[in-house]
Amino acid sequence: MLGLKLPTDPRWVNIVEKNIEEILTDHAYCEQKATSTAISLIVSFPEYTELVQEMTKLVKEEISHFKMVHDKIIERGWVLGRDRKDDYVIQLITFFPKGGSRTQQLVHRLLYAALIEARSCERFKLLSEELEDQELSKFYRDLMVSEANHFTMFLNFARQYGEREEVDKKWQDLLSFEAQIMKNLSKKETMHG
Repeated sequence: MLGLKLPTDPRWVNIVEKNIEEILTDHAYCEQKATSTAISLIVSFPEYTELVQEMTKLVKEEISHFKMVHDKIIERGWVLGRDRKDDYVIQLITFFPKGGSRTQQLVHRLLYAALIEARSCERFKLLSEELEDQELSKFYRDLMVSEANHFTMFLNFARQYGEREEVDKKWQDLLSFEAQIMKNLSKKETMHG
């Protein structure tokens, strides 16, 4: 369903389990960045009424996910650590050339968002199935459904606002590019890295 061309190395969960505090901090910031992305799409493309409506809902959902993750951190006696750069996203957003029409820019941003959500969904599924911590396992199983819905929404918007055949080709090319990025990741206790 997600179309990812390279699955996460299952050994990534072993890295995560050795430092749950780090993955929760990274995850919290991923939720905050997802909130910011939705706000940015509203600000950048206000003329797309349906998109604005859905992004408004997404802002509320993503910030509630941030709170849920932050609550998990507090429950465990920790504090939210500092944000760190996301090597995955930094590399991913180099794929499409800068510039182009507003519609092209929108489609590219929607495809990036769809792929980030797809990878998050895949990672949440892996965590839900492999984590020994049953509370976190259930937590990630519940969040996995949201991520899948977000992936579908972003991809559908890209197809709605762009020319379907061209968007689907860009999507497949982006998936191939992302698989190359993933070959060098899955070595840190970060949600995408």
